[in-house]
Amino acid sequence: MTTTHVLADTAVLTGRTLRHVTRSIDTIVTTAVTPIAMLLLFVYVLGGAIRTGSESYVTYLLPGILVITIASGVAYTAFRLFTDVKSGMFERFQSMPIARSGALWAHVLTSLVANLISLALVVGVALLIGFRSGADVLAWLAVVGILVVLTLALTWVAVIAGLTASSVEGASAFSYPLIFVPFISSAFVPTESMPGPVRWFAENQPVTSIVDTIRALLAQEPVGTDIVVALAWCVGVLLVAQLAAMATYRRRAA
Repeated sequence: MTTTHVLADTAVLTGRTLRHVTRSIDTIVTTAVTPIAMLLLFVYVLGGAIRTGSESYVTYLLPGILVITIASGVAYTAFRLFTDVKSGMFERFQSMPIARSGALWAHVLTSLVANLISLALVVGVALLIGFRSGADVLAWLAVVGILVVLTLALTWVAVIAGLTASSVEGASAFSYPLIFVPFISSAFVPTESMPGPVRWFAENQPVTSIVDTIRALLAQEPVGTDIVVALAWCVGVLLVAQLAAMATYRRRAA
């Protein structure tokens, strides 16, 4: 099968899943409106009680909200994939002369597009309520690159959940820890304010390095080794999850 054939099949299947997203209001609400509501809640209700230094709280908070936006959004990838598996759609695809990998990549690319739209909406709202950054184009491109790699990594984890789940609830449940973990990191408050064991966990888990890297890039500050740690986590999870997802898919298709 030629590469052109694979790309064409993937493009057609991606169009199908993107149409499903645009027709699903609850998907749009969950992936965009909920993170925006969290942003507004923390800024206007809790922000006055949190001290983060000289920068405004919305500027400090935004990187963490972006991570939660992705964690929330990929849950729907697992749900859509689970629905395709249980409805027999994958079996139909396997009986047709199309690239087998196209079905998975369609869900992955749909997740990437949907999450990028949600991230753009969150940044837009943050700008309206006071977020400001003097970062140059290269810094913004670096931020986008980190978010893209993170989205792909978590999406492939979602693919595994969608392929192996036995119920709708199980397909989406994997995202709950992903949404919870940023709360025990530097996403909402500086880790210095946390008690010993919690602070140790917060400073050594991947979300903190990802959030601190994005925050430093947007503030035009040195990123140090955080960016290496952040990319190592993202790329590592991406590679392992993709290999595991493809192996799981091959077993189901056998």
